[in-house]
Amino acid sequence: MQSRFEEGLSPSLMPRKRSDIDIMANILDEARKGAKKTHLMYRGNMSYRQLRVYLKLLLRLELLTLHSNLYKTTPKGLKFLDAYDTLKALMT
Repeated sequence: MQSRFEEGLSPSLMPRKRSDIDIMANILDEARKGAKKTHLMYRGNMSYRQLRVYLKLLLRLELLTLHSNLYKTTPKGLKFLDAYDTLKALMT
């Protein structure tokens, strides 16, 4: 059953389960010690197509690096995770 708030929203405006920032933080957290693409995909519960989009973005932003099939969170990515955790704590 939808809430009264959700009844008036079009499907494109309905709240999503996870935001892009949540998904990015999940990938960065899983890649702290290095992770293969398959591990990130399964642990992040996303399709291969979705993962490719996020990996490309995280690599371009230099939050993630790729070395011999292992993705690893960069120091900049760790700062992102710290800021994400702080923000989440403020919101609860």
